Amino acid sequence: MRLILLGAPGVGKGTQATLISKALSIPHISTGDMFRYHISNNTDLGMKAKQYIEKGMLVPDEITVGMVADRLKQEDCQNGFVLDGFPRTIQQATFLDKILKDLNIQLDMVINITLDDRNIISRLSGRRICPRCNAVYHIEDKPPKNDGVCDNCNTKLIQREDDKEETIIKRLQVYHSQSEPILEYYKNKVKIVNIESHKLIEVTTKRVFDALGVDYKMLNVC
Repeated sequence: MRLILLGAPGVGKGTQATLISKALSIPHISTGDMFRYHISNNTDLGMKAKQYIEKGMLVPDEITVGMVADRLKQEDCQNGFVLDGFPRTIQQATFLDKILKDLNIQLDMVINITLDDRNIISRLSGRRICPRCNAVYHIEDKPPKNDGVCDNCNTKLIQREDDKEETIIKRLQVYHSQSEPILEYYKNKVKIVNIESHKLIEVTTKRVFDALGVDYKMLNVC
Protein backbone atom coordinates (compact mmCIF):
# COMPACT_ATOMS: atom_id res chain seq x y z
CA MET A 1 0.00 0.00 0.00
CA ARG A 2 1.30 3.45 -0.98
CA LEU A 3 0.09 6.17 1.35
CA ILE A 4 0.55 9.86 2.09
CA LEU A 5 -0.24 11.26 5.54
CA LEU A 6 -1.15 14.94 5.51
CA GLY A 7 -1.99 17.29 8.35
CA ALA A 8 -0.74 20.29 10.28
CA PRO A 9 2.18 20.05 12.72
CA GLY A 10 1.10 18.38 15.96
CA VAL A 11 -1.83 16.30 14.69
CA GLY A 12 0.04 13.02 15.22
CA LYS A 13 1.06 12.08 11.69
CA GLY A 14 4.36 10.59 12.84
CA THR A 15 2.74 8.35 15.45
CA GLN A 16 0.15 7.03 13.00
CA ALA A 17 2.73 6.54 10.25
CA THR A 18 4.87 4.46 12.63
CA LEU A 19 1.90 2.23 13.51
CA ILE A 20 0.91 1.83 9.85
CA SER A 21 4.50 0.95 8.96
CA LYS A 22 4.61 -1.73 11.63
CA ALA A 23 1.18 -3.17 10.81
CA LEU A 24 1.64 -3.31 7.03
CA SER A 25 5.42 -3.97 7.02
CA ILE A 26 6.12 -0.97 4.81
CA PRO A 27 8.74 1.74 5.41
CA HIS A 28 7.82 4.95 7.20
CA ILE A 29 9.42 7.77 5.22
CA SER A 30 9.62 10.93 7.29
CA THR A 31 11.42 14.00 6.02
CA GLY A 32 11.41 15.28 9.61
CA ASP A 33 13.37 12.23 10.77
CA MET A 34 15.76 12.64 7.86
CA PHE A 35 16.38 16.27 8.73
CA ARG A 36 16.84 15.53 12.43
CA TYR A 37 19.38 12.85 11.57
CA HIS A 38 21.39 15.26 9.44
CA ILE A 39 21.10 18.07 11.99
CA SER A 40 22.29 15.85 14.86
CA ASN A 41 25.21 14.71 12.72
CA ASN A 42 26.08 18.28 11.65
CA THR A 43 26.04 17.46 7.94
CA ASP A 44 25.91 20.23 5.34
CA LEU A 45 22.32 19.29 4.56
CA GLY A 46 21.44 19.36 8.25
CA MET A 47 22.96 22.79 8.82
CA LYS A 48 21.06 24.22 5.84
CA ALA A 49 17.79 22.64 6.95
CA LYS A 50 18.23 23.80 10.56
CA GLN A 51 18.12 27.47 9.57
CA TYR A 52 14.60 27.03 8.24
CA ILE A 53 13.21 24.51 10.75
CA GLU A 54 14.08 26.63 13.79
CA LYS A 55 12.19 29.56 12.26
CA GLY A 56 9.11 27.43 11.58
CA MET A 57 9.65 27.69 7.83
CA LEU A 58 9.52 24.95 5.20
CA VAL A 59 12.87 23.57 4.08
CA PRO A 60 13.41 24.57 0.41
CA ASP A 61 12.59 21.95 -2.20
CA GLU A 62 16.14 21.69 -3.48
CA ILE A 63 17.20 20.37 -0.07
CA THR A 64 14.26 17.98 0.26
CA VAL A 65 13.18 16.46 -3.03
CA GLY A 66 16.38 14.71 -4.06
CA MET A 67 16.54 12.97 -0.70
CA VAL A 68 12.95 11.71 -1.04
CA ALA A 69 13.51 10.53 -4.62
CA ASP A 70 16.52 8.44 -3.60
CA ARG A 71 14.58 6.94 -0.69
CA LEU A 72 11.61 5.85 -2.83
CA LYS A 73 13.95 4.05 -5.22
CA GLN A 74 15.27 1.78 -2.47
CA GLU A 75 14.28 -1.88 -2.49
CA ASP A 76 12.22 -1.82 0.71
CA CYS A 77 9.74 0.58 -0.94
CA GLN A 78 8.76 -1.85 -3.69
CA ASN A 79 5.82 -3.26 -1.71
CA GLY A 80 4.62 0.08 -0.41
CA PHE A 81 5.45 3.02 1.86
CA VAL A 82 3.87 5.67 4.02
CA LEU A 83 5.07 9.22 3.38
CA ASP A 84 4.98 11.50 6.42
CA GLY A 85 5.79 15.18 5.99
CA PHE A 86 6.07 15.10 2.21
CA PRO A 87 4.74 16.63 0.03
CA ARG A 88 4.20 19.95 1.79
CA THR A 89 3.69 22.20 -1.24
CA ILE A 90 2.02 21.91 -4.64
CA GLN A 91 5.48 22.01 -6.20
CA GLN A 92 6.59 19.04 -4.09
CA ALA A 93 3.37 17.16 -4.96
CA THR A 94 4.06 17.73 -8.65
CA PHE A 95 7.61 16.51 -8.17
CA LEU A 96 6.35 13.41 -6.35
CA ASP A 97 3.97 12.66 -9.24
CA LYS A 98 6.95 12.61 -11.59
CA ILE A 99 8.97 10.31 -9.31
CA LEU A 100 6.07 7.86 -8.97
CA LYS A 101 5.38 7.93 -12.70
CA ASP A 102 9.03 7.14 -13.44
CA LEU A 103 8.83 4.24 -10.96
CA ASN A 104 5.46 3.10 -12.38
CA ILE A 105 3.83 3.47 -8.96
CA GLN A 106 0.32 4.72 -8.10
CA LEU A 107 -0.77 6.13 -4.76
CA ASP A 108 -3.53 4.20 -2.96
CA MET A 109 -4.74 6.83 -0.52
CA VAL A 110 -4.14 10.21 1.08
CA ILE A 111 -5.02 10.33 4.78
CA ASN A 112 -5.56 13.86 6.06
CA ILE A 113 -5.45 14.13 9.87
CA THR A 114 -7.18 17.26 11.18
CA LEU A 115 -7.18 19.28 14.41
CA ASP A 116 -7.98 22.92 15.19
CA ASP A 117 -5.09 25.34 15.70
CA ARG A 118 -5.86 26.01 19.38
CA ASN A 119 -5.43 22.35 20.31
CA ILE A 120 -2.34 22.01 18.14
CA ILE A 121 -0.67 24.93 19.94
CA SER A 122 -1.51 23.35 23.30
CA ARG A 123 -0.16 19.97 22.25
CA LEU A 124 3.13 21.21 20.87
CA SER A 125 3.97 24.04 23.27
CA GLY A 126 3.55 21.67 26.22
CA ARG A 127 5.94 19.09 24.82
CA ARG A 128 9.30 18.55 26.51
CA ILE A 129 12.16 16.37 25.26
CA CYS A 130 15.03 14.63 27.00
CA PRO A 131 18.19 15.59 25.07
CA ARG A 132 19.96 12.48 26.31
CA CYS A 133 17.55 9.56 25.73
CA ASN A 134 14.97 11.35 23.51
CA ALA A 135 12.05 10.52 25.84
CA VAL A 136 9.03 12.74 25.15
CA TYR A 137 6.81 14.32 27.84
CA HIS A 138 3.98 16.84 28.01
CA ILE A 139 3.57 19.27 30.89
CA GLU A 140 -0.18 18.50 31.14
CA ASP A 141 -0.87 15.15 29.46
CA LYS A 142 2.33 13.25 30.28
CA PRO A 143 4.37 15.09 32.92
CA PRO A 144 7.58 13.57 34.33
CA LYS A 145 7.52 12.28 37.91
CA ASN A 146 9.87 15.09 38.94
CA ASP A 147 9.18 18.48 37.40
CA GLY A 148 11.48 19.22 34.46
CA VAL A 149 13.57 16.05 34.81
CA CYS A 150 13.54 12.86 32.70
CA ASP A 151 12.18 9.77 34.45
CA ASN A 152 14.65 7.51 32.62
CA CYS A 153 18.01 9.23 32.99
CA ASN A 154 17.43 12.20 35.33
CA THR A 155 18.46 14.67 32.62
CA LYS A 156 16.96 18.16 32.51
CA LEU A 157 14.19 18.32 29.91
CA ILE A 158 14.22 20.91 27.13
CA GLN A 159 11.69 22.55 24.86
CA ARG A 160 12.69 22.33 21.21
CA GLU A 161 12.82 25.59 19.28
CA ASP A 162 10.08 24.40 16.92
CA ASP A 163 7.82 23.63 19.93
CA LYS A 164 7.81 27.22 21.20
CA GLU A 165 4.47 28.98 20.75
CA GLU A 166 5.70 31.73 18.46
CA THR A 167 7.32 29.15 16.18
CA ILE A 168 4.22 26.94 16.22
CA ILE A 169 2.03 29.86 15.13
CA LYS A 170 4.43 30.53 12.28
CA ARG A 171 4.44 26.85 11.29
CA LEU A 172 0.64 26.82 11.21
CA GLN A 173 0.54 29.95 9.07
CA VAL A 174 2.91 28.30 6.62
CA TYR A 175 0.87 25.10 6.66
CA HIS A 176 -2.42 26.86 5.94
CA SER A 177 -0.96 28.90 3.09
CA GLN A 178 1.32 26.34 1.45
CA SER A 179 0.29 22.83 2.50
CA GLU A 180 -3.52 22.89 2.76
CA PRO A 181 -3.89 23.48 -1.02
CA ILE A 182 -2.38 20.01 -1.57
CA LEU A 183 -5.75 18.50 -0.64
CA GLU A 184 -7.34 20.25 -3.61
CA TYR A 185 -4.46 19.09 -5.82
CA TYR A 186 -5.10 15.43 -4.93
CA LYS A 187 -8.91 15.76 -5.00
CA ASN A 188 -9.36 14.17 -8.43
CA LYS A 189 -6.19 12.08 -8.39
CA VAL A 190 -6.50 9.70 -5.44
CA LYS A 191 -8.88 8.78 -2.62
CA ILE A 192 -8.68 11.25 0.29
CA VAL A 193 -9.86 10.33 3.79
CA ASN A 194 -10.23 13.04 6.46
CA ILE A 195 -9.72 11.87 10.05
CA GLU A 196 -10.01 14.04 13.14
CA SER A 197 -7.14 13.63 15.58
CA HIS A 198 -8.28 12.58 19.04
CA LYS A 199 -6.51 13.29 22.32
CA LEU A 200 -6.30 9.51 22.85
CA ILE A 201 -3.86 8.08 20.33
CA GLU A 202 -5.66 4.74 20.15
CA VAL A 203 -8.89 6.45 19.05
CA THR A 204 -7.13 8.18 16.17
CA THR A 205 -5.40 4.93 15.29
CA LYS A 206 -8.68 3.03 15.08
CA ARG A 207 -10.08 5.70 12.78
CA VAL A 208 -7.02 5.48 10.53
CA PHE A 209 -6.99 1.69 10.41
CA ASP A 210 -10.73 1.57 9.73
CA ALA A 211 -10.10 3.78 6.70
CA LEU A 212 -7.40 1.35 5.56
CA GLY A 213 -9.68 -1.64 6.10
CA VAL A 214 -7.31 -3.10 8.69
CA ASP A 215 -8.19 -4.35 12.19
CA TYR A 216 -5.40 -2.88 14.31
CA LYS A 217 -6.30 -4.99 17.36
CA MET A 218 -5.71 -8.21 15.41
CA LEU A 219 -2.29 -6.90 14.39
CA ASN A 220 -1.44 -5.96 18.01
CA VAL A 221 0.22 -2.66 17.10
CA CYS A 222 -1.18 -0.62 20.01
